[in-house]
Amino acid sequence: MSRRFVVTGTDTGIGKTVFSAGLANFLSADYWKPIQAGLDGETDSQLVARLGELSDDRIVPERYKLKTPASPHYAAEADGICIDTDLLDAPDSVRPLVIEGAGGLMVPLNGSTLYIDVFARWHLPVVLCARTSLGTINHSLLSIEALRSRNVNVLGIAFIGNENLDTESTICSIGRIRRLGRLPRLSPLSTSTLRNAFLAAFRRDDFNP
Repeated sequence: MSRRFVVTGTDTGIGKTVFSAGLANFLSADYWKPIQAGLDGETDSQLVARLGELSDDRIVPERYKLKTPASPHYAAEADGICIDTDLLDAPDSVRPLVIEGAGGLMVPLNGSTLYIDVFARWHLPVVLCARTSLGTINHSLLSIEALRSRNVNVLGIAFIGNENLDTESTICSIGRIRRLGRLPRLSPLSTSTLRNAFLAAFRRDDFNP
């Protein structure tokens, strides 16, 4: 079985889907978004396929596709269903597999289960994505503590945003976590700019669990 990773974030909207696209391209990996909440416009799987240049056979179909762009538990309730976390077993893959969560770690999937609970059950290494802007030290250290309290293997932290060396080093030092690299905000954002940013900022060997 090839390497499988969970990509999660300290918060929602920090850029982890773009990061996942870059990582999938960088590692020649497949991609899986277990739960898609929000179907208007481009889905996360479609964005990753486009930016990462992933063919259809490298996109694992979502287990749940929910109409409302909201927390999975709320979006599922709006669709009249309840997410069964027993259906969220991480699939095997011949190639490396990037699995992207939704929002942050404590996002509820139903009335009793958080995304972090599913991550703990999978026993897969987690790549934590974090902002570099104000407030990220608190969010990052809380996320690291939450993962470790559930015995989740944290592979490292990937920063997203403008360079902030003091903040990044503070998080890595206090959190005792490996810095994988930093993905800057890209303009324009394209397959080539994303690929070049990964080549400049990350090392493939660092993604060996």
